[in-house]
Amino acid sequence: MTAPLDTLTITRPDDWHLHVRDGEAMRAVVPHSAAQMGRAIIMPNLKPPVTTAQMAADYRERILSVLPAGSAFQPLMTLYLTDKLSPADIVAAKAAGVVACKLYPAGATTNSDHGVTDIRKIYPTLQAMQREGLILLVHGEVTDPAIDLFDREAAFIDQQLIPLRRDFPELKIVMEHVTTLEAAEYVAASDRFLAATITPQHLLFNRNAIFMGGIRPHYYCLPVLKRETHRLALVKAATSGSPKFFLGTDSAPHAAHLKEHATGCAGCYSAHAAVEMYAEAFDNAGALDKLEGFASFHGADFYGLPRNTGTLTLRRESWTPPDSFAYGEAQLKPLRAGDALPWRVVSTQD
Repeated sequence: MTAPLDTLTITRPDDWHLHVRDGEAMRAVVPHSAAQMGRAIIMPNLKPPVTTAQMAADYRERILSVLPAGSAFQPLMTLYLTDKLSPADIVAAKAAGVVACKLYPAGATTNSDHGVTDIRKIYPTLQAMQREGLILLVHGEVTDPAIDLFDREAAFIDQQLIPLRRDFPELKIVMEHVTTLEAAEYVAASDRFLAATITPQHLLFNRNAIFMGGIRPHYYCLPVLKRETHRLALVKAATSGSPKFFLGTDSAPHAAHLKEHATGCAGCYSAHAAVEMYAEAFDNAGALDKLEGFASFHGADFYGLPRNTGTLTLRRESWTPPDSFAYGEAQLKPLRAGDALPWRVVSTQD
């Protein structure tokens, strides 16, 4: 019997789905991602949303301004798709280094009120994206209130994603934060133009985590955690070695008092220990040998970017994340606050 690994060194990972907010909130969270990740796809759902090449460039500069001294972290910028975003906006975005555009169905999640109301309204924009080589990132849920919250991802595939892929067969699409067996199987069986990210919370927890001992709002995210059968399907996909699945934390900071509220915000903050939690999930599945591909190779390959050259080393060592972090004038309570984690990042090299 092979002895368990006590240390693991992998190529420096990337986060292909990250929220860093803005202002003082951004200053509080960017260093956590920069400590682990080489690059990150930055979500554009600010207030107001990032809808032009200039807004993306300005946001990038604000992120760079709060990086710790000597950090080589690279923010990769995106635009927020609206009904009004034009093909000319896509051409300008490509020229400015924007790598993707995010499709939020209007009302689907945090700050999605400006999102697309009818996907057919943006077909000319999607044609421009396909032509220019920008990747489409989708929050894969329908917003029809008649459809059960736990069924909205599967409904999105049937109602919107399948027709979209038929109409734009060479548009690269990432189905972000997949949460269901249906999504995992659909992506796995698809062609090279479709991929998916998976979060640490959806690999580690099922929906019981939200209700253990009472309502636990810091485990509430959208898409919401699902049944155990779905969690197991995601673990199988992530640890399969398939290049169609890669790391995307969807780390989403919210002030604790807004999470612990009568209408609490959706989002789990995981950037403080993202790689440790992924390592835990892969270790639980007996698949630590597949972590590097998922965390460090598959996303870069799909985006057509070079793999990182630096490294990150984890050690099997119990440690406990703090109960909270300063978050501007508020507090930020991270996922797994106060829980002992079995893996710890002990060094990185760029």
